[in-house]
Amino acid sequence: MTMPTYARFASALAVCALTAGCAAPGNPDPRDPWEGFNRGVYKFNDTVDRALFKPVAQAYTYVTPEPVRSCVHNMFSNVGDLWSATNSFLQGRGHDFVNTLGRFLFNTTMGIGGCFDVASANGARKIPNDFGTTLGVWGFGQGPYLVLPFFGSSSVRDGAGLIGDWQGGIYTYSSPGSIDNVPIRNSLWGLDLVDTRASLLDTTDMVDRVALDPYSFIRDAYLQRRAAMVRGSAEGEGNLPDYDIDDDDDAAAAPAQPAAPAPTPTQ
Repeated sequence: MTMPTYARFASALAVCALTAGCAAPGNPDPRDPWEGFNRGVYKFNDTVDRALFKPVAQAYTYVTPEPVRSCVHNMFSNVGDLWSATNSFLQGRGHDFVNTLGRFLFNTTMGIGGCFDVASANGARKIPNDFGTTLGVWGFGQGPYLVLPFFGSSSVRDGAGLIGDWQGGIYTYSSPGSIDNVPIRNSLWGLDLVDTRASLLDTTDMVDRVALDPYSFIRDAYLQRRAAMVRGSAEGEGNLPDYDIDDDDDAAAAPAQPAAPAPTPTQ
């Protein structure tokens, strides 16, 4: 599905979701003023996922040996490091840029094309990054929380950032869209989608077990993680939030100032 086609399809689905879930909650979260609409899209996404994407991912996990799944996942992750490194450069985070580019080169050579994540095994942690984070580092506010058809959790800023990710992924050859052969490109897109969903099976099962309201749980986790990525903290690596950290304002992500020394008591 091309981006223009997806945009038209997503717009139609959004209208349907709006009519299905437009009722606003009694006490709306200020970060989520469109909660009624978002819950409608979330319900649509969850229905499609349980009917299609999750069963396919479970079947893929069942029939594919774990070493093969790990190799596929690592290779997609490895080429994605190129775009992550580019975003670190655009953000002025030179240390992250060098580390991520080094990860890509190390895994591509010593890891046999990225099949083995030897960089992580040697202490070079993966640094998640994308153009939405770059916009945040440049000072653009995240805007209201937004649930997109198929893509899921996002925000106004991160939704705009998806356009940059799409074009940047093609430019850096880190997405199947850079391949001209249509059958191969579409096969890789499908495999990438299935691999991504399979990697989230444990997380979504855990959310189903422990969350009283999965929608708000996922929203809070997403906003916390995105704020951490803009700040550049290690928390951006995880899937779930640390609720001790305030995530209301990305712009307030300045390093903490050292406390002033206590005055010396007079004799």
